[in-house]
Amino acid sequence: MEKKEFKSESRRLLDLMINSIYTNKDIFLRELISNASDALDKLYYRSLTDEKVKVDKDNLLIHLAFNKDERTITITDSGCGMTKEELEENLGTIAKSGSLAFKDNMTNEEKVDIIGQFGVGFYSAFMVSDRIVVKTKSYNSKDAYVWESEGVDGYTIDKCKKDDVGTEITLYIKEDTEEYEYSKYLDEYELKRLVKKYSDYISFPIKMEVTHHHMKDEEKHEYEDIKETETLNSMIPIWKKNKNDIKDEDYDNFYMDKFNDFDKPLKVISSSVEGMCSYKSLLFIPSHAPYDFFTQNYEKGLSLYSNGVLIMDKCPDLLPDYFAFVRGVVDSEDLSLNISREVLQESNNLKLIAKNVESKIRKELETLLKDDRDNYISFFKTFGVQLKYGVYNNFGADRDKLKDLVMFYSSKKDKLITLKEYVENMKDGQEKIYYAAGSSISKIDKLPQVEQVKDKDFDILYLTEYVDEFCITAIQEYEGKKFANVENEDLGLESDEEKEEVKKVNEESKDMLDAMLEVIGDDVKEVKLSKKLKSHPVCLTTKGDISIEMQKVFDAMPNDLGVKAEMILEVNEKHPISKKLKDLYASDKESFDKYTKILYSEARMIAGLPIEDPTEISNLICEVISK
Repeated sequence: MEKKEFKSESRRLLDLMINSIYTNKDIFLRELISNASDALDKLYYRSLTDEKVKVDKDNLLIHLAFNKDERTITITDSGCGMTKEELEENLGTIAKSGSLAFKDNMTNEEKVDIIGQFGVGFYSAFMVSDRIVVKTKSYNSKDAYVWESEGVDGYTIDKCKKDDVGTEITLYIKEDTEEYEYSKYLDEYELKRLVKKYSDYISFPIKMEVTHHHMKDEEKHEYEDIKETETLNSMIPIWKKNKNDIKDEDYDNFYMDKFNDFDKPLKVISSSVEGMCSYKSLLFIPSHAPYDFFTQNYEKGLSLYSNGVLIMDKCPDLLPDYFAFVRGVVDSEDLSLNISREVLQESNNLKLIAKNVESKIRKELETLLKDDRDNYISFFKTFGVQLKYGVYNNFGADRDKLKDLVMFYSSKKDKLITLKEYVENMKDGQEKIYYAAGSSISKIDKLPQVEQVKDKDFDILYLTEYVDEFCITAIQEYEGKKFANVENEDLGLESDEEKEEVKKVNEESKDMLDAMLEVIGDDVKEVKLSKKLKSHPVCLTTKGDISIEMQKVFDAMPNDLGVKAEMILEVNEKHPISKKLKDLYASDKESFDKYTKILYSEARMIAGLPIEDPTEISNLICEVISK
């Protein structure tokens, strides 16, 4: 019998489990029962789609047993079982390679959070047991195998004798310690309590031999204990139960069990729809993003059932991408079990359900924003990027559905606000919705271009996410008010008289400005003197639809798309540097060139753009200030 090692990431996660960092050890039974239920689901579904697989639904069940003397708990199912290869894949690896980067200096709390986010299922059993034996026989294999492990040292797999298809898991429960009483799990009432709490909704019977006290002699008040097999769970899916019979805790437990989350959902959305296509849905908005949500590995979709029988574990067509974070189930009697994925995608009933689900989620979020702002902001800080992406994606096709759900930071309110709230608080005479983009609120607040707008006492939306400006561009306008980037060359804030004065100043200095442009090169389209800057000496503004922040996003893409902002260097005509430039242009062309390079580099630095030759600029600055 060959002993095999766990993969390195699995060993480290397993070590966390064995050392019992996570305090809620009760969940081990929930995890193992859920795995058994999945195995039964798979076998039953396969019997509906493959005539070679014969299954008696009455024989699909989960059996629970315990032995106090041997300190064992055994969970047996009559599901699909596992082949040797599936044992290797399912039990030899906890987290797929590359999915988790460990940090040696993690605190215990951080390690607990990792376990919670990874939903390690089967391996949670090592929190309560020091040895696990798994015997299994696949429905499409004549051989049975036994998998055995005592923890991080590794595991063995060998052939064994097992007549029936399915899986039997035996846990050897740890001895009690001063910190924890593991023996409590070898108690009938505790096991019944755990099943009722965490697994009551499981649609297959969970059976256990239990003790009932029967009166042996009524006159003598003598009792005897009789062992009887009892079904511990109600087997009614939670979404089919009467809402009045369901507590918030029931929804929370269902969500945490079904979707491997150790945190309660932020919001529960339950609905029952009757009509052309009738269905029940139970949806959840998580309180935090799944560990892989922003990776290519994340799969969106709702579990799709037909009258309580699973059709598809994750049906992506039920959710638009911008609501990909929503988890849940949809159950409809109007969908056929014997249906291929390709046919399902073309199903009018499915499309109708998807449309209704999208509308329901959107309305619930609108209600959350209106009635429970703190929780909405918590949600938005986690999933707001996804909504903004939805506004921008598909050329803004869904912008009207989502524009009232997106929020941006307000310079005046010092908090996140909606576009509706911005427009409602606009000053008299204000015609545009002003925004500024940058890497952080503090950096945006110090931009020279912001000063002019603030001087007019106008609010400014600060955009700090890479998708923000693309989102704003897709919306185009809100309630007739167009958006204006404060870095735009002309915001229309100057009077005709002021514009004429600026034009005259630039005409008078045309030769000097052309000389500056020649020194800088093709990176900017124009150099001009400006009266809109207050205290700042220089800034970069743009013409056209591509802003500086947009250019940064394009520059970060792997393929150079050649998209560049049309930049203008503006020099504050009222700042002392303006007079210095004029003097140097008239008397010292070499120093004039050096000052021009330094000022342009300063403007790029303020805008968060790289400087092509920082060493040259550093030397020039030192040369200038040493004189």
